[in-house]
Amino acid sequence: MDVIGTYDEREFPESRTATLDTLDLGIKKHHIPLLLEVDVTEAREYMRVLKSRTGEGLSFTAWVMKCIGQAVSEHKHIQAMRKGRTRLVLFDDVDISVVVERSVAHSDDPSETLPMPYVVRKANEKSVRQIHNEIRSAQEESLEAGEVQLGARRNVRLTMAFALMPRFVRNLLVWRRLTKDPFFAKRTMGTIVVTSVGGFGKDSGYGWGIPIAIHPLVFALGNIARKPGIVGEEITIREYLSLTVLFDHDVTDGAPVVRFVRRFKELLESSYGLDE
Repeated sequence: MDVIGTYDEREFPESRTATLDTLDLGIKKHHIPLLLEVDVTEAREYMRVLKSRTGEGLSFTAWVMKCIGQAVSEHKHIQAMRKGRTRLVLFDDVDISVVVERSVAHSDDPSETLPMPYVVRKANEKSVRQIHNEIRSAQEESLEAGEVQLGARRNVRLTMAFALMPRFVRNLLVWRRLTKDPFFAKRTMGTIVVTSVGGFGKDSGYGWGIPIAIHPLVFALGNIARKPGIVGEEITIREYLSLTVLFDHDVTDGAPVVRFVRRFKELLESSYGLDE
């Protein structure tokens, strides 16, 4: 009896090589994860009313990015990057990389998708609607085979050649510079990354993710669960977002992070930016 059974064998996509390199580097980062619950009831209700009234939805992720941009602009050290051994660079602009699911061009499997990074520049200066429209445009952007980043056209042959290089060569050409040069890193990947790990189902309850990344500040949006909460003196059903924040312990400590998280939660719970 053949115990193997039927199977399908395919080529490993070259575009995954950069992802594997990033994961290896991310494991070496001194990230400290914080798992939070945030009441997003008011914001969710606002979005539902807006859609029923205008027929036009608004991205929940875009709104969270707006709140991130504002909170970080008030606590710039939270996205600081090291420059050598003795210097820190604190950027004024908040450039947020968001993961966009895109179909793989020329794949044998039309359902195959890969998460593609797209950087929203100066998110702290943009409205929720502007961020929303930018993300939607990125999702609809056409890709050539082998490209691994939206919004940054690259020669496909160079991308494939990079994937075929030995790891130490890739380190010398890109990864070493990316981890040592904060200005190159900001141009290439932004200063913050946001990923969403929710969507496990309407009744799936809580769900946190702890991602691996090389940015100084990382956000993972998990599930939104309904549970009793206290509003004033009453107990009522509220909607809570499972949220993970990873901060780089090399550049900041617990007390500044607590102040940042407190401000970030205030912005989320007050539906900041939705009335712009």
